[in-house]
Amino acid sequence: MTDQAANAMWGGRFAAGPDAIMEAINASIGFDRRLAAQDIAGSRAHAAMLAATGIVEASEAEAMRKGLLTVLSEIEDGTFQFSTALEDIHMNVEARLRELIGPAAGRLHTARSRNDQVATDFRLWVRDQCDAAAQGIAEVQRALLGQAEAGADWVMPGFTHLQTAQPVTWGHHMLAYVEMLGRDAGRFADARVRMNECPLGAAALAGTSFPIDRQMTAEALGFDRPCANSLDAVSDRDFALEFLAAASICAMHLSRLAEELVIWSSAQFRFVTMSDRWSTGSSIMPQKKNPDAAELIRAKIGRILGANIALLTVMKGLPLTYSKDMQEDKEQVFDAADTLMLALAAMAGMVADMTANRDALAAAAGAGFSTATDLADWLVRTLGLPFRDAHHVTGALVARAEARGVDLADLSLDEMQAVHAEIDEGVFDVLGVENSVGSRTSYGGTAPVRVREQIARWRAALPVET
Repeated sequence: MTDQAANAMWGGRFAAGPDAIMEAINASIGFDRRLAAQDIAGSRAHAAMLAATGIVEASEAEAMRKGLLTVLSEIEDGTFQFSTALEDIHMNVEARLRELIGPAAGRLHTARSRNDQVATDFRLWVRDQCDAAAQGIAEVQRALLGQAEAGADWVMPGFTHLQTAQPVTWGHHMLAYVEMLGRDAGRFADARVRMNECPLGAAALAGTSFPIDRQMTAEALGFDRPCANSLDAVSDRDFALEFLAAASICAMHLSRLAEELVIWSSAQFRFVTMSDRWSTGSSIMPQKKNPDAAELIRAKIGRILGANIALLTVMKGLPLTYSKDMQEDKEQVFDAADTLMLALAAMAGMVADMTANRDALAAAAGAGFSTATDLADWLVRTLGLPFRDAHHVTGALVARAEARGVDLADLSLDEMQAVHAEIDEGVFDVLGVENSVGSRTSYGGTAPVRVREQIARWRAALPVET
């Protein structure tokens, strides 16, 4: 396609073609070709509406429909010839349609602009990504639920400040991430609802004088309704920003889980063994088994959060309505969506394949005076001490055990009574980690009975696997 042909797409205003640098900075076909399916779907809906409202002849609309399907087929089978000179996916499709059906192709752009066209295409694409993200999240949740079911009653240390705090169950820890990811899925679903309005028909910025039926095109494309303000329809990208915000939070949750897997798979912890499928070796140290997949997932949030900040920066100073700055919206979103889906798939596989070391978890659960809070609670519940007094007594007992190099359960009753005379044999019932986790039966607690209830709830709540 020649520069003259490209300029014909702009009309008679421009007599000379852009030089190579202008063409390079202006063209977006290198990345927005990913919108081809959405662009053609929007054009087919628009053509059908133009015929239904009498704006074009039915025969012309039928030619457009067949021609657009041919273009889509060529793109899908890799025979379509994209042209940088034609700038973007919209002009590439229209130019090829003109070659296929002749002058009737020129009527397709009646009552619309590239401004509402690209806004529609992009919303359709981002909407699809919200659905894909929800499916990817569900796969990670299923993998976590599998781990939770296997170890619903396995004890492990719960941490604050990465210091042993109280014993919890492995199943409970896995379910914490199921909950986080559930909220992530909810954010994508919420964003999808808000973005599900159709910009098509807003035209360049002010609407059109043609008697179009915007409800018809909105319904044809699966939107709930047309956008109510033509200026807003073509000028905002908050739907993309909301997708990036949800993706950033989801990636942050994946990064936290990945960090734990890196720590847990270390020789110092040995809580989990990562599958060889998700690990690598060292070029010099033959004993190494590196959790590279987890480390890379941990890093992916940088790209996704960076995309969010980049698009916010692009949009923050733009007056209404469309500015060419907004061409910079797509590459950021494309990359973030790809990155998130890769991270979700890798996390689902890694979690499903990893093996938890029950013995190492149990050994760590009993270390670090993890049942100290259970002791304090027992002093309150059984002896009626105010909690602050019970806290002080427990602290003194911890200090005594620490000085001897033993755990609380290894102190004799005489040693305990030396700190508080009313302590009796019943105290030993709460000092075991199994007793500790079993007693945490409050809703949302770590007791195995509660863990199994939550597993069942999530199994019922997740969408059926396809």
